[in-house]
Amino acid sequence: MIAERLAGRHQVDVLTTCARDYITWKNEYREGEDRIRGVTVRRFANDRTRDLASFNEYSDWIFHNDHSPADEEEWLKRQGPWCPGLLAYLEQHHRSYDALIFFTYLYAPTVLGLRVDPARSILVPPAHDEPAIRLGLYREVFSLPTGIAYNTNVERGFLRQLFSVGATIEETVGCGVELPPSRLHDLPTSEPETPASPADRAEQTDQPEQDASDHNDVLGSPLSARGAVFRRRHRLYGPFALYGGRIDPGKGCEELLDYFNSYAESDGDASLVLMGLKLMPIPDAPHVRFAGMLSEVERLEALESATVVVVPSPFESLSLLALEAFSVGTPVLANARSDVLTDHCQRSNGGLYYSDRDEFRECLRLLIHDAPLRAAMGRQGRDYVRTHYRWDAILGKYDRLIAGLQRSRPEGRSRRGRRRGGRKA
Repeated sequence: MIAERLAGRHQVDVLTTCARDYITWKNEYREGEDRIRGVTVRRFANDRTRDLASFNEYSDWIFHNDHSPADEEEWLKRQGPWCPGLLAYLEQHHRSYDALIFFTYLYAPTVLGLRVDPARSILVPPAHDEPAIRLGLYREVFSLPTGIAYNTNVERGFLRQLFSVGATIEETVGCGVELPPSRLHDLPTSEPETPASPADRAEQTDQPEQDASDHNDVLGSPLSARGAVFRRRHRLYGPFALYGGRIDPGKGCEELLDYFNSYAESDGDASLVLMGLKLMPIPDAPHVRFAGMLSEVERLEALESATVVVVPSPFESLSLLALEAFSVGTPVLANARSDVLTDHCQRSNGGLYYSDRDEFRECLRLLIHDAPLRAAMGRQGRDYVRTHYRWDAILGKYDRLIAGLQRSRPEGRSRRGRRRGGRKA
């Protein structure tokens, strides 16, 4: 996403692996060079796949026992992606780039790649408080790069408290979010807009509709345009909470299902819709719907039509899900254990946050039943994204980082600006 945007301002190369997923790192793409939407993509084969069960067992040991630096290097190799060809290319060609931008502190291409040319390197962490970040090998990671692009000021404070950050050029950057046009009817839908069937209309009259004031006035009713398409496809005629992303315990989904079941048992007036990659069982319950993996258009339909978007993860460095919800005027209900999420909610006034089951139920009940509150939060959330996460503002910050990097290196003033990504985004 960022590479494509930067390609309008710089000559951009992406160095990545041949893997399609981060679970196994299995090579699925063809090795070699490709051109994708204005970006040169160079893919390199991984030397090994990951056995997730074995890796998790090794992680549990290394996080809870005394170990050596060699043990941490072995953990890094087992985690993957393990791609010697990518690192060899970087060793050979790093001087032809003005900037090497490494995404995600966690993985081997970043850890080892930063050692190649720290003076040309910008690190985009994204980081949060998790066991891995406290391994000794990451002290070097945050001491090496000349530039760091933080996702949030919360992340910046956390990392500066934890490490002796060596960067001389820093920006709180984040990621851009595309604001929808002023009228949803101007946008294409994933299927032609057709009138509801008589049966659908009959069922719909028996269910409480969301008020048009659920969303920013410029967006219109969530039961119109694209939002109606998603609701009709999944037979959603009443209020519903939406989650999107990896559906696994690490993202807080197990707790979310537990909390929502408690809400449904006491109130029973809303559904929970889950969209994304399913990595855990989903209970067969009348108030839970699994929408699966959605296209970008379908994902936007879901966000637009939701009564509230729930972000249950206790660990976030930015949360695109929250920002996307804000951008379409849908309020957010977030896990208060994430400092990043509570900061978004407080600064935007676009959402509420919960610390336990009772707070979850009360906050969700309030958001479901208070249409004026939802409308106000929708407007405020949209304004927050417009102010802080427009693409032109984000790209301007990257421009400043790259320019600062060039100024700090006398021999780098005349070279072309490019971008390097450590792995497939």
